[in-house]
Amino acid sequence: MSVSLRRIELKVGECLTEALLERSGGIDATIEATAADIIADVRARGDEALFDYTSRFDGVDLESLRVGPAELAAAYEQVDDKLVAALRSTAARIRDFHERHLQKSWTETPREGVLLGQQLSPIRRVGIYAPGGRADYPSSVLMNVIPAVVAGVAEIAVTAPPSPTGTIVASTLVAADIAGVTEIYKVGGAQAVAAFAYGTQTIPAVDKITGPGNAYVAAAKKLVLGTVGIDMIAGPSEVLVLADDSADPRLVAIDLMAQAEHDPRAACYLVTTDPTLPERVETELDALLQKSTRTDITLASLRDNGVALLCANLTDAVAVSNIIAPEHLEILTHDPFALLPDIKNAGAIFLGPWTPEPVGDYSAGPNHTLPTEGTARFSSPLRVDDFVKVSSVISYTESALRAEADDITTVADAEKLWAHAEAVRLRVGDAGQREGGA
Repeated sequence: MSVSLRRIELKVGECLTEALLERSGGIDATIEATAADIIADVRARGDEALFDYTSRFDGVDLESLRVGPAELAAAYEQVDDKLVAALRSTAARIRDFHERHLQKSWTETPREGVLLGQQLSPIRRVGIYAPGGRADYPSSVLMNVIPAVVAGVAEIAVTAPPSPTGTIVASTLVAADIAGVTEIYKVGGAQAVAAFAYGTQTIPAVDKITGPGNAYVAAAKKLVLGTVGIDMIAGPSEVLVLADDSADPRLVAIDLMAQAEHDPRAACYLVTTDPTLPERVETELDALLQKSTRTDITLASLRDNGVALLCANLTDAVAVSNIIAPEHLEILTHDPFALLPDIKNAGAIFLGPWTPEPVGDYSAGPNHTLPTEGTARFSSPLRVDDFVKVSSVISYTESALRAEADDITTVADAEKLWAHAEAVRLRVGDAGQREGGA
């Protein structure tokens, strides 16, 4: 059960390339084609298709897609009181963090006679996908639902794949209830995304879909983008530990494993200036794997997607981190705060040995729905703004329009848009004074 991380050694100032990184990225074409077929079938047959796919993929023949009040109440009887309390306190911290991001509509008068501003409106209806399969993630329900609640979304629906007994895992139902959702459906996979995007007899269509899922869910979200909004096309989980010679190899090892145990495809990067650290970490990995309850998944991830990058100095190590743009970045160095200003690309940044990545998953408050596979170069964690639309507000008085009319018509004429210019000239009394006028 020995682990050997793939080694990459960079010279001073040497740039990490995607070729060296060997990051696959993208969605398999076969998976995308299957997702497209499922979407088309759900659009054509609605609930009938959902029942068929649930029987085929989840091994259960359902009588109803929607979770009833009795099922929701019964879930509390199946979940340990300590977990319920932990979910409630976690929900409060998530809410507190996201309420700090809530923006307000505003207007101002930057010039005489001109009123400008923004009007914020929550998205009307949102669908949240709660993943299942290898593990159950009530925390994901909290992280996706609560920002929508804070944003003021009026209708929030949750869907999750059912078990062979025809129920959704109890902790997921409890988390949904704590977050404020009672509209819950027993549907998983690409078919759930299709139902949210186009609607069925039972599930009304939504305006935006959020929440992580497997490759088929990711492919389906990609395919329905444009019909509805989505949060992101999430890839496998990933962590980058940036460490120097002060790092404890046992802590580095367990933090790599904390992501590796999610998925065999999860990516684990160790970026270090200490040439002895990778081997010491591997020794600790071998020991810790003996205790893991998810050994096969963790080992597959570390063997197939575990990389140790040796850099000449911390400046180069930070540059490498910014190129990888990890979902989770842990900084285990003598002075992690000194590096923070230079970190430009990361979904979430964890500073110091007392801040392991799981605090971000469960307790701290910031959202754990994060950009993956390098997309932190241009995207951000899920947040309240993802559930709000912004409309620009513009109002001119007569004098204000007259003051800017010449600039407007000059640009419109240059772009050969006659009606644009004429819409202004008709108002200020210059109609028909340009070629093409009345």
